[in-house]
Amino acid sequence: MTIQNVKSFAAGHWVEADAAARDIRSAVNGQVIARAGNSALDTEAMLHFARNKGGPALRAMTFHQRAKMLKALALHLGKHKQPLYDISFATGATQKDNLIDIDGGIGTMFVFASKGRREMPDSQVYIDGNVEQLSRHGTFLGQHICTSMHGVAVHINAFNFPVWGMLEKLAPTLLAGVPAIVKPATASCYVTEMAVQILLDSGILPEGALQLVSGGLGDMLDRLTNQDVVSFTGSADTALMLRSAPHILKNSIRFVAEQDSLNGSILGPDAQPGTPEFDLFIKEVSREMTTKAGQKCTAIRRIFAPEALVQPVIEALGTSLAKVTIGDPAAETTRMGALVSAGQKADVLEKAAIIGQEAERVIGDPNNFSVQGADSEAGAFVPPMLFHCANPDKAKRIHDVEAFGPVSTIMPYRDLDHAVSLLNRGEGSLVASVITHDPDVARQVALGAGAFHGRLYFNNRDSMRESTGHGSPLPHMVHGGPGRAGGGEEMGGVRGVMHYMQRTAIQGSPDILSAIGQKWVPGAKEISEEDHPFTRTFHQLSIGETFKTPSREIHLEDIEKFAHFTGDKFYAHMDQAAAERNPFFPGRVAHGYLLLSFAAGLFVQPDEGPVLANTGLDSLRFMKPVEAGESIKVRLTVKHKTPRNEDYGEVRWHVTITNQDDELVAEYELLTMNAYEHRETQA
Repeated sequence: MTIQNVKSFAAGHWVEADAAARDIRSAVNGQVIARAGNSALDTEAMLHFARNKGGPALRAMTFHQRAKMLKALALHLGKHKQPLYDISFATGATQKDNLIDIDGGIGTMFVFASKGRREMPDSQVYIDGNVEQLSRHGTFLGQHICTSMHGVAVHINAFNFPVWGMLEKLAPTLLAGVPAIVKPATASCYVTEMAVQILLDSGILPEGALQLVSGGLGDMLDRLTNQDVVSFTGSADTALMLRSAPHILKNSIRFVAEQDSLNGSILGPDAQPGTPEFDLFIKEVSREMTTKAGQKCTAIRRIFAPEALVQPVIEALGTSLAKVTIGDPAAETTRMGALVSAGQKADVLEKAAIIGQEAERVIGDPNNFSVQGADSEAGAFVPPMLFHCANPDKAKRIHDVEAFGPVSTIMPYRDLDHAVSLLNRGEGSLVASVITHDPDVARQVALGAGAFHGRLYFNNRDSMRESTGHGSPLPHMVHGGPGRAGGGEEMGGVRGVMHYMQRTAIQGSPDILSAIGQKWVPGAKEISEEDHPFTRTFHQLSIGETFKTPSREIHLEDIEKFAHFTGDKFYAHMDQAAAERNPFFPGRVAHGYLLLSFAAGLFVQPDEGPVLANTGLDSLRFMKPVEAGESIKVRLTVKHKTPRNEDYGEVRWHVTITNQDDELVAEYELLTMNAYEHRETQA
């Protein structure tokens, strides 16, 4: 049997494992399949390569260009994922487990690519929040911006998801414009190495954007600066050791951690046997105990049920778990494979024994279970094990010991407050779930437990067909939790990107803020062109380009005609006496939407041209009513431009409507889609 030498990719070169390498054994049969590690890696050269090659190249790209890069990488990885499936069976993962890891990782990259294109600008500066007026007349303003850090992100990943674990960190890092050095757990690093090789072979990544350490990091963390970030997934003990290192503390180096988590699930008091919620609860718990052989940071470790339902839950779980086929993960009939290694098996059995001091094992015997197509002794196999703790109030270890395998403990609760109290005794988790059809139950748990958990997952008959499951972190939502869960918040869409960017408060004039953020700020200089802006293509328009319309008088006849035509006969428009009694109006006034319609009539250029569509408006506010006999005029300014595809982009216009005394009547942002090139009028 050929033993694979797992390489590192350092400073632009693949580096072979050396004499310091560790053996890696198959989770299925215990045989040595690979070796990983190199004691001679030049960590300073790797950091220099990332900071001076990868960093500048990524920062020169806009968020949209980085997002396109992520999409291209995801597509390339998707075309070459079969070898990743094949090699992953040796980790003990089934094909279903591999889909979660590999396809889930690719899907995460697609989401961040989409988020980057749709929610971030086509520039290098991300604007965080609104402009703050710091002076009376608006000549001195404040704004928060986020820019790429000038260092490197060191990703230290766990063994259980060698592909997803890398990509869920890598996607927001690259989108932020920061290069990454990936250090996977040695037990499954051969899978990560293949994924990195596929990514690098694509030729899509700039040089220095991605490096790989297979084995130990050496003294790399001691060489980091305040521009670097460490993102860690693993045990709480290892996280504490790393994040409390004097060099990390002295330089205030960012440390993002996702660590131990005693996740819990509550069966709502309304979810009685025979209800869809009860059946759903059994399905969720059974799935979370057995997927990845329970080696998931989000797996359900503690189960809470009403006192009267504990025994029915145990019986139902016994029936469900009895159907789980344990065996060779490559076999189609296998539902649960092996733990990642013999060492992990020993650790799980040790932790299960500790839990057994306070709880009775009611399902699963590690000394007597069946394994199909593999040797239960040679491989790292264990059965699903369920413990029952009859007195969870007096117990301690079930609330602080995590057996990182197919192990869970069920315990009774008296009422919902008691359930929440027990749930929170885990001192912080990544996710807690509640299966209930009662909205009041959900609200009570959210108020009582929200502060202790990174994610609260509610499910019932209404959402179960489309829900993604208790244990599925989604790239749209934050993944992390307080306390023992590490205090981190990975992913979460654009929130995850911010871990690798610096938030800076900028202060200055409207022109300064407009130039930095590439978004026009009211008060900044305006640009006037002879051509109507609606005759100009996306690229011809300039930020700050402004069009001012002539005035239009509002007549009483206009107000009445609009009211009858639309059916909007609100008394403020039709009844003088009633309108005068209203503290907001001097008398009968024009409809707000009449003003918007007349404003469009003042600034719209009717001929066929580069404006393809009006797609909406944002931030509409009406400041001052307009009476019959008064007039309005409009100022239209290009605020921001965002490319959307190969043919057109979105133009965001700042629109103000003022009256005959130049008083602000209404303000909003208009969105149009503008073609990149002139459209030829059909003859």
